[in-house]
Amino acid sequence: MVTVEAYGHDDADTPLFPEEAALVARAVAKRRREFSVVRSCARRAMEKLGVPPQPILPGERGAPGWPAGLAGSMTHCDGYCAAALVRAADLASLGIDAEVHGPLPEGVLSAVALPSEEERLRRLADRRPDVHFDRLLFSAKESVYKAWFPLTGKWLDFMEADIELTADGGFRAALLVPGPLVGGRRIDHFDGRWTTERGLVATAVAVPHD
Repeated sequence: MVTVEAYGHDDADTPLFPEEAALVARAVAKRRREFSVVRSCARRAMEKLGVPPQPILPGERGAPGWPAGLAGSMTHCDGYCAAALVRAADLASLGIDAEVHGPLPEGVLSAVALPSEEERLRRLADRRPDVHFDRLLFSAKESVYKAWFPLTGKWLDFMEADIELTADGGFRAALLVPGPLVGGRRIDHFDGRWTTERGLVATAVAVPHD
């Protein structure tokens, strides 16, 4: 797997392919910059995998359209963009997400978390008061969805995955709806990792073939 990151205004002037530029021609400057920088990250990752640079156009529900033979994920938040790519022969799917490391706005947690998840967050906060576990849970659910959608082509609601975070940087997402078929078997959970650094919380899910 290859991951490429950009902080602040890194790669801010990276040109887009014409068909990409058309998609954000009327967008505000911040949106155009993030759209451009995250695609620059993705194309640098492609290069590391020996794939020529090419447009990355959003498909259904905004999922990026990767070149044949690749699987990947992109993310951006204030001051940060990243792309992770892997050969499709090596992983079935991949999801990453990054968020500014701060508490969720009031009322958001109850909209995205199951009661069991909220109870576990309270226990984790007692052990690791340095981590905003509500924001971390939100990020983990985003990564789970980004790994889920390419395998199913279906929406996954926040309440359809029960995520158990661990204090040492791991998490498991139990799927509460029928999971995707991977390698001829139906899987019922995704495993992931999380980290906090440089004012960010980041999560990643990798789905193996077997």
